[in-house]
Amino acid sequence: MTTEEILPRKGERNILITSALPYVNNVPHLGNIVGSVLSADVFSRYNKARGRPTLYVCGTDEYGTATETKALEEKVTPAELCAKYHKVHAEVYEWFEIQFDIFGRSSTPQHTEIAQRLFLQLYKNGFLVEKEGDQPFCEKHGKFLADRFVEGTCPNCGYDDARGDQCDKCGKLLDPQDLINPRCKVDGATPVIRPTKHIHLSLGKLQPDVEKWALESSAKGKWSRNGRIITESWLKEGLKDRGVTRDLVWGVPVPLPGYENKVL
Repeated sequence: MTTEEILPRKGERNILITSALPYVNNVPHLGNIVGSVLSADVFSRYNKARGRPTLYVCGTDEYGTATETKALEEKVTPAELCAKYHKVHAEVYEWFEIQFDIFGRSSTPQHTEIAQRLFLQLYKNGFLVEKEGDQPFCEKHGKFLADRFVEGTCPNCGYDDARGDQCDKCGKLLDPQDLINPRCKVDGATPVIRPTKHIHLSLGKLQPDVEKWALESSAKGKWSRNGRIITESWLKEGLKDRGVTRDLVWGVPVPLPGYENKVL
């Protein structure tokens, strides 16, 4: 990583590059590197060679259900798991000579402060709403299951390994209760439904602005055909509220009373 300070320079073309944050619960493979890190590294080197002030940032994505589940499998705490795999990730990227200026972690106090501040701004401005609903609960290991940790058959295309948030085969957005023959990804048990409350982002309120932005951005940015089709499909169907809190322990605490046992 770069030790010198990199700051924007007035009147120049300043470049900020970010790679998709890799999940910290596994060892990065060649597909991870080729998929986002390598191309960003090449673009960073190019801009630096042109003399442009360039900052290339990445880091490990350490919060969420994936981390808690992996920690359960390895019989360690989430914090121990993250420390282990952050080191592994850093070593792999160093071996490939990927030249990050910053390779950080999402479990830092700075990340918590920023995430909570943005959350409270959205809440204050009326873009967050509390909803009570039913959620899958695994009685075998005693936890509520996030959408991605319920798997089953897609009701739209019949794909057997669809997740509770989306089918990777047909692209349809799903809820866990939409799945046919749902199963817990952790232990294969059939989940039961229990009531719980969560905070949702009111995406429907933003649809007009999103439609305008997508139309302009797809033309100016020359989006891929696939990217345009998926975006148009979501907008045509209508943007739906999406949950932004989870029944987990490992994560950014929700800064609202009554949500002490939930995270963002």
